[in-house]
Amino acid sequence: MWTAAAATVLTVTAVAVPATTASAAPSPSSAKPTVVLVHGAWADGSSWNSVITDLENEGYPVVAPPDPLRGVSSDAANLADFLKTIKGPIVLAGHSYAGMVITNAALGNRNVKALVYADAYIPDQGQSVTSLTAAKPGSALAVADPTTVFNEVPFPGAPAGVADLYLKPRLVRTAFAPDVSAVRQNQLIATQRPVAASALMEKSGVPAWKTIPSWALIGRQDKLIPPAEQQVMAKHAGSHVRLINSSHVSPVSHPQAVASLINTAAQATR
Repeated sequence: MWTAAAATVLTVTAVAVPATTASAAPSPSSAKPTVVLVHGAWADGSSWNSVITDLENEGYPVVAPPDPLRGVSSDAANLADFLKTIKGPIVLAGHSYAGMVITNAALGNRNVKALVYADAYIPDQGQSVTSLTAAKPGSALAVADPTTVFNEVPFPGAPAGVADLYLKPRLVRTAFAPDVSAVRQNQLIATQRPVAASALMEKSGVPAWKTIPSWALIGRQDKLIPPAEQQVMAKHAGSHVRLINSSHVSPVSHPQAVASLINTAAQATR
């Protein structure tokens, strides 16, 4: 089951022709890059819906592949293979835990021109969700007893002591997404995708942000990844920072701000 060493974790967390699949991505001569959006833990691709609409209205082809949420290295390998199917330049964005994933998946891919982190982890080599979440005070998941914030569910083939972690509904309302309507909170509770507990302790590899420019959107009201720690990570990575008054779920509660930063990153790297 979930170990005491992980008690302080969260998962937690840049054409004219629109595309809905990687095979429909534009050629290298297209005017705008393909935007790839990666969801974090306790979310799915629908968390990007309003961002997708805004970007497509601006002429960007957009894809939002599923994140398996099984482990940093395996999730990154899955995304890296997906990125290889896209022709032409890419702006890669991740929310929450997906910051770990895009940081690793983009390494060595010359088509990825920008990384965008939306209330997300921006890890250096050797860092984990666990270590980063505990680096600064303020996370609602930094508790002595993880069973007060997580519902643990077994899954087939799980390593000994590893379970899927779901956020308790109370945490969704008070910490994960306090700035959206009750109806939307209920939807997030019902559709949340769990993360394997072991993924939160897995160390990140060599970061792609060492060679790819990055942007970070930081919600001042984020109660899962403390804003102070997000700023430390962003400064370390040399990211361009934009602060907004948002909770952890900025792609849901402030999609226009997220889309705007992705657009900024895309224009800056053309």
